[in-house]
Amino acid sequence: MKRLGKVSHYAKQGFLILRSTFAPALNDPVVDKNLQLIGTVKDVFGPVNYPYVAVKPRVKDPQKYVGEVLYIDERKRKRAPSKTGKKHRGKVKKKRPAPQRRG
Repeated sequence: MKRLGKVSHYAKQGFLILRSTFAPALNDPVVDKNLQLIGTVKDVFGPVNYPYVAVKPRVKDPQKYVGEVLYIDERKRKRAPSKTGKKHRGKVKKKRPAPQRRG
């Protein structure tokens, strides 16, 4: 669980806006201090050192989270496939032969 930041306001477009000390990845799950899922990161904008983060809420009353501290849940994060060479576990796709030249 990594501290994302404190919610500053609830935007008219339906996003919780908060200020963070780092730029999180898009679609990272956002939770509160009780590890309840609040929403997902949909946009990161503003200065690089101290960006704003827009969170699309999945709760019924997102306005009650204004002023609360939210966190990134690193346990539920979708991990990118590793590049350790374990791509082909099983069948290896054969390459198609080059087309013959016609004379």
